[in-house]
Amino acid sequence: MKEFDYIIIGGGCAGLSLAYELDLYQKLNKKTLAIVEPRTEYKRDKTWSFWKVSPHNFEDCVKKNWKEFSIKTPSDSKVIKCDNFPYQSIDSGLFYNKINKKLVKNKNIKFFKNIKDLNTENSFIFNSVSSLQDSGSNLWQHFHGIEIETNEEFFNDTTLNLMDFDCDQRNNVHFFYVLPFSKNKAMIETTWLSKKDNSLKDYESQIKSYINRLGLKDYKINFKEEGAIPLFHPINGKEKNKINIGTAGGMTRLSTGYTFLNIQEHSKYIRMNIENIQNTKKYEIGKKYQFLDKIFLRVIKKHPEKMPDIFSNMFGTSYSAAIKFLSNKSNILEDLSIILKMPKWIFIKSILIKND
Repeated sequence: MKEFDYIIIGGGCAGLSLAYELDLYQKLNKKTLAIVEPRTEYKRDKTWSFWKVSPHNFEDCVKKNWKEFSIKTPSDSKVIKCDNFPYQSIDSGLFYNKINKKLVKNKNIKFFKNIKDLNTENSFIFNSVSSLQDSGSNLWQHFHGIEIETNEEFFNDTTLNLMDFDCDQRNNVHFFYVLPFSKNKAMIETTWLSKKDNSLKDYESQIKSYINRLGLKDYKINFKEEGAIPLFHPINGKEKNKINIGTAGGMTRLSTGYTFLNIQEHSKYIRMNIENIQNTKKYEIGKKYQFLDKIFLRVIKKHPEKMPDIFSNMFGTSYSAAIKFLSNKSNILEDLSIILKMPKWIFIKSILIKND
């Protein structure tokens, strides 16, 4: 069996981002890297979206930038500008193609389909494959989306619909998410924040009903995606010569599901410390966000009916503070400005009463 200095388990977003970061900064000129990924081909399978609060390596994979977004509830609708932090969507197909074209040129990088083909005893491992233990009480962000194309111009492509809560909630948190890539092409996604519940997964009928409500009749479907983001972290013990990355490494922001930029920050951190990686301090999303997210998720569980207004109110005054808070970049004053917009008694009870 072959030996490598580094092994990345999982060649998805986290694994490839790390490999690209190491290769880009020539950290593999004298080191070898194996990437273990079972898929037989890379093709578009996901859409990663986020507010650009920090630079990243994949501007050329961005499908669209928006400088304003809307949030709708049954009683209110607001459009919020985000000039300083544009909202971006990355096409995973472009992302995979860009990275793999570069990695294939490095003779020190090899792909394998099975970890059993490698001798891992003397390797440092970066693992992106989650081992989740769901007790049944955990929340998930699960979704189904379709990219549709119309013959006539239909969409306002300057404004994305971040959350449209004017839909059936079924005693959970439910919203539609619309990314208008052009005037005749958009991604429409039904998204739930809930415990695992198969009764909520009639996704196609949900989307069909929403499209009918928009008044759209003639369209074709170009692409479908479906997924589930755990709004809880895996329980990982510390292991010698191993670091978990991506969702497996706690890079998902639990209150939002945003992961992409956290992966990029983690990859940069690893690259900067790669020469002494065995002794490097663990990289984590800030403790204050971990604490606040736990409280936020308790409120979602106990008061899902309050969430449309809570999300809407979050952006009530300073969009900048809300975006930075949701993207792990806020200062204490910005944190306080968000906290003060929350329904006080509900959140205080969620701090004091920890049982689900």
